Amino acid sequence: MVIRILSITLLCLMALNGFSQEKSVAGIVFDKSSQFRIAKVNVVNLNTGKSVYNNFNGVFTIEAQPGDELIFKKQDYFSDTIKVDNYLPLAIYMTRTAIQLEEVTIRDSVLNPRDKLALTKKQNSKAYGTLANRDLLVTPRAGGAGGSIDALWNMFSREGKDAEKLRNYIDQDYKQDVIDYRFNRALAGRITGLKDKQLTDFMQKYRPGYYFVIKASELEFIASIKSNLKRYLKNPNAYSLQPLTSSN
Repeated sequence: MVIRILSITLLCLMALNGFSQEKSVAGIVFDKSSQFRIAKVNVVNLNTGKSVYNNFNGVFTIEAQPGDELIFKKQDYFSDTIKVDNYLPLAIYMTRTAIQLEEVTIRDSVLNPRDKLALTKKQNSKAYGTLANRDLLVTPRAGGAGGSIDALWNMFSREGKDAEKLRNYIDQDYKQDVIDYRFNRALAGRITGLKDKQLTDFMQKYRPGYYFVIKASELEFIASIKSNLKRYLKNPNAYSLQPLTSSN
């Protein structure tokens, strides 16, 4: 069905070209990874200097003739240059400059840390209804220390701990959750090429800090991973704990 729709669209573009007084080239721009159409792509004819943007459906039309070179530019994507061979519609596939982060799936729903935060507020209103600063409410990571939020609340209450200590505990856990969300195994593996135990070792030794994770751009984040990879490969044993020795 997708191929059929695309074929019909390209045929329509061919018809439009046929009726144009000026010879032009039309086409559609796609994200190479997701195969989705992308909009607001700047298309420049390097021979004539003319420039256009494609529309929200990913479609563009620009005056050009065989032999002209077209360059496609969009923020967060590598520029792509093609040479026009004929007036047939073009399908352009652009590659992102950074790998999109994979979202965490919880109970068949795609949730990021903020989504999980809102869900936790709703599910644990009793535990957090009395907290002064409700924005500090967070959710623990799957498999993290402790049990449910209600159990933690009861534990601290029985021991006479105040709400501030509970907020601090969960706030730290939330920050680790944010780091895990961005510095995930799939992303680190694709960038470094490391696998299995070696990847685990690298991620433990070069785990980024919370504030860098929330402030760094895509390019800065990936550059940091690559830089740390060079350090790791140069000295894999750096930051390793000394083995325990027995005192028999």
